[in-house]
Amino acid sequence: MTKLSVNINKIATLRNARGGNNPNVVQVAKDAERFGAEGITVHPRPDERHIRYQDVLDLAEVVTTEFNIEGYPDKRYMELVKQVKPAQATLVPDPPDALTSNTGWDTITHQSMLQDIVAELKEAGCRVSIFINPEAKYFEPAKQTGTDRVELYTEPYAVLFPKDREKAVQPYVEVALIAREIGLGLNAGHDLDLNNLAFLKHKIPFLDEVSIGHALICDALYYGLENTIQMYRRRLEL
Repeated sequence: MTKLSVNINKIATLRNARGGNNPNVVQVAKDAERFGAEGITVHPRPDERHIRYQDVLDLAEVVTTEFNIEGYPDKRYMELVKQVKPAQATLVPDPPDALTSNTGWDTITHQSMLQDIVAELKEAGCRVSIFINPEAKYFEPAKQTGTDRVELYTEPYAVLFPKDREKAVQPYVEVALIAREIGLGLNAGHDLDLNNLAFLKHKIPFLDEVSIGHALICDALYYGLENTIQMYRRRLEL
C-alpha cells in the first residue's frame, strides 16, 4: 500500500501572504490527517518563505501520522530534525535560493558527505530518504550512504507524461527495480497530480510513499480538501 503524505508548504505560503494565522497551518495538518492523509510533509527553507521553523516545532506536537521534514542538510536543518525526531528526514540538494526542488543528489560525488549525514540522522531515530534522479548510476552509491529510502524526483515524468506516458515512466520503472533489488525503500514526489499519479503507481506498484503538495492544494480550491485527499488516495489504490 502506497502512503499519501500531504505537503502543506503552500498552505503556509497563503498564510504568509497576509500575515496573521489564516489559514492555520497546524489545523490544516490535523484536518488533512482526519481526511485521510497518511503523512504530513514540510520543507522549511532558510528564508522561511512558506513553512517557518516554528511551524515545524508546532506541527511536531500534533502530527499523529508520519511527519516528514525535507530540506538541505545545513546546520539549522540538522539541529531542527534532531530536536523534532520526525518519522522521516528527506535530504534534498537545493541551494538556499531555489524556488523549488529541481534535481536529485549526485550520490557519487557526495557519497561521503551523505554517509555522515545519514548516520547522524539515523542515530537521532529518523528514517532517512535521499532525493534522487531516475539514473541507475546513483542508486548503488545511495545504498552505500546507509539511507533507508530514496525519493524519485518525478518532474521529468510529469512533464513528458501528456505526450508519451510510456516513455515518461520507463526510466522510473528501471531504477525502481534496481532500488528493490538492492534493498532501498522507494518514495516519489514532485509534480505528481490526479492525472499522472495512478499510472506511476500502476507501473511501480511497490512504491512506499508519495509526497504531494502543490497540485493537491490547487485541486482542493475546486474540490475541497477532504474530497481532494480522498481522490488522491483512490489514485493510489487503482
